[in-house]
Amino acid sequence: MYPEMALGFSPSISIRDSLSLRFCSKNPSRSLFSRAKLRPYTHRRAQLSFMASAHCNDTQTQPCSSPSPSPSLLVFSGGTAFNGVVEELKKVTTRVAHVLPVSDDGGSTAEIVRVLGGPAVGDIRSRCLRLSDESTSEALAVRRLLGHRLPIDPSDAKLEWYRIVEGEDPLWDGVSRPYRETIRAFLVYFQDQILRRSDESFCFSNGSIGNFFFAGARIFFQSLDAAIFLFSRVSQIPKESLVLPVISTNDRLTLGCELWDGTIIRGQNEISHPTNGRTEQINKDYTSCSALPSRIKRVFYMSSEGSNLLHEVFPSVNPMVLEQLSKVDCIVYAMGSLFTSVCPSLVLQGIGERISSRSIPKVLLLNSTHDRETAGLSASDFVTAITDSLNRTCGAPHKSLNNHPSDYINAILVPRDGQVPVDTDILASQGISHVVSVDSIRDPKAGVIFDPKSLIKALTDLICKTAAIPVKHPEVLMSSS
Repeated sequence: MYPEMALGFSPSISIRDSLSLRFCSKNPSRSLFSRAKLRPYTHRRAQLSFMASAHCNDTQTQPCSSPSPSPSLLVFSGGTAFNGVVEELKKVTTRVAHVLPVSDDGGSTAEIVRVLGGPAVGDIRSRCLRLSDESTSEALAVRRLLGHRLPIDPSDAKLEWYRIVEGEDPLWDGVSRPYRETIRAFLVYFQDQILRRSDESFCFSNGSIGNFFFAGARIFFQSLDAAIFLFSRVSQIPKESLVLPVISTNDRLTLGCELWDGTIIRGQNEISHPTNGRTEQINKDYTSCSALPSRIKRVFYMSSEGSNLLHEVFPSVNPMVLEQLSKVDCIVYAMGSLFTSVCPSLVLQGIGERISSRSIPKVLLLNSTHDRETAGLSASDFVTAITDSLNRTCGAPHKSLNNHPSDYINAILVPRDGQVPVDTDILASQGISHVVSVDSIRDPKAGVIFDPKSLIKALTDLICKTAAIPVKHPEVLMSSS
């Protein structure tokens, strides 16, 4: 059976024909591959990109057989905090567009970007895995393989990587031949791309197999959208669940931030979890990081070589994100890193315009604790940061908006016993009177977090309560309830 048949591809788009794999040695001390005849075919990339686009469009245009279709949501988030409630959300609705940034430059992703370039795929891979199928033993095996991380020790990591790419590691147990051939083909292609860059030594330490597969697919098809489509099919994500990069690009993106004291910080990781050049695992406990010299004024995109405000660039938003913003029943700003996970998606031109035009629930899930980016902020400060990002208040004046906070947020869900102060009087002055306290639980690593079941129930109750009554400003309806 051809791997492309397992993925639903036409046999004319043959991955096996496109990848001529030549294993020359099973000895990790020697070169793993001969110079493989691996090259992307433009017409095949175009066909796959078209299929991906058609797949996304079909999920929105096909009529729902249920008389009461489940609600549709668009969630702005990063790749970590919101993952904890994805499993619970899937029980209520799979009609969710997950919008994620592609500017992460830490961890396993950083090494891929350093050697091979391109956008960061770590957050997208993380969300795809959370959405992947778990209903069969093979689905679980595929999820286990793509979710696996290599050892921290570089030598051990390289040895295990060789076993995996040779198809000899126990991680392949339970993965059928079609899926094995397909996944392994792109892992081989990823390895070939590394070997072609002989001037760069790639470090496999703590590397994510899913990231390597994703990067191989992106480079082969020269399309981030096509790579997401392929990954979605391999991991059997529900067709109505969309994982959307906020910027659809094949280029490297660099995030910068400007502090209120004028300081410019380059790089997402340096903003949120600086490592001072060390290659160790990222410690996301903000108490282990030095405090910022001043609060964050705004985040923006920089050219790959830039180091100051003169190097600011203005990438275009993914059109699919704007399309989904026009269709969904609810917009959610998820908990997590406010300035490096959520705001990078909000500062792009077109996002604020589209959100402010919708009369639907627009919900902020407030963080339970502070981090390096938000130390000292209250709930109203979170609202202000989101409003300023969507209005592009601190950017170029001719590109800015002047919308009110309530045009972007009309409800806030707050974790009970959270550490972020909820200043209801100031929130009310911002036009936000609907604040709901949600049950929380204590996580051994993250501390107090939303209880996933309670959070999803509160969110769906909010949507159901407002969706049936046409009002111009949903916050008026909710505040009077």
